[in-house]
Amino acid sequence: MLISEAFAQAANSAQAEPSLMSLLPLIGILVIFYFLLIRPQSKRVKEQKLMREGLQKGDEIIISGGELGRVTSVGEHYIMVEIAPNVEITVLKAGVQTLLPKGTLKSIDTGKSNKALKNNRAQKASDIQESSDENTSVAPLNESQKDSSDKS
Repeated sequence: MLISEAFAQAANSAQAEPSLMSLLPLIGILVIFYFLLIRPQSKRVKEQKLMREGLQKGDEIIISGGELGRVTSVGEHYIMVEIAPNVEITVLKAGVQTLLPKGTLKSIDTGKSNKALKNNRAQKASDIQESSDENTSVAPLNESQKDSSDKS
């Protein structure tokens, strides 16, 4: 035979077992994650829960959809929120994102002043009046009538 038989060498029984020093970096990473991520998040969740349980009539809030409103009634799981004069919606307590300081809704600038809103309403009313006046005319003017109305 030209090829000699190969024998497996006996495994060295003195292999290094995992020691505490090799697990130390993993334990360190877990501790860092706990103090930087898990603990602050659980603290925020606890604060949110307390805020939702403490909601009262008259509180000003922001709900998860971004709507701002004033709490008009509070139930066990639902609250009624007034988002505009005489407009109320029912919202789950879990949908409340932020409790605003009192008086915040009055101080928020929506981009339109009351004067601009009144002018806009007056403009719409005059547009409606003009369109109703145009619809009430019986016969269209012919060219000679248009010329005479333009001259006067």
